[in-house]
Amino acid sequence: MVGDNVETGIFQLRDALALAEEQELDLVEISPSANPPVCKIMDYKKFLYEQKKKQKEIKSKSAKVVVKEIRLGPNTDDHDFDFKLKHAIKFLQDGAKVKVDVFFKGRSIIYKDKGEYILLRFAQELEEYGKVERLPKLEGKRMIMIVAPKK
Repeated sequence: MVGDNVETGIFQLRDALALAEEQELDLVEISPSANPPVCKIMDYKKFLYEQKKKQKEIKSKSAKVVVKEIRLGPNTDDHDFDFKLKHAIKFLQDGAKVKVDVFFKGRSIIYKDKGEYILLRFAQELEEYGKVERLPKLEGKRMIMIVAPKK
């Protein structure tokens, strides 16, 4: 009864279950919507384990983007500028993106051009370590620029 269907691979459910039990494996339904439904004899726990392992491998290979933030003011002094520049260089060398923003407090919003100048100068200093992903743009009381590391 079971032997004559081995060539075609088409079995009745009870025959397939018997065959799976004989091999000490599981009968797993692969495509229930097909006519007739498609089943496969396999070790189901091993299949789940391998699937989980593949998912984990895919997840570990995907790059995690880290964004570090550096905040400046429109009247940032040269020493503070250099100090924060060194931090930005370190972040870019570590492979993180750097979000540089100039925060305008109170009436300092009238110095928008100073803020843009500081950000462009910052981008110019970081030119050999990263490239500007987003140019300075004013959003509310902040002017934001994003620098991505060079590959």
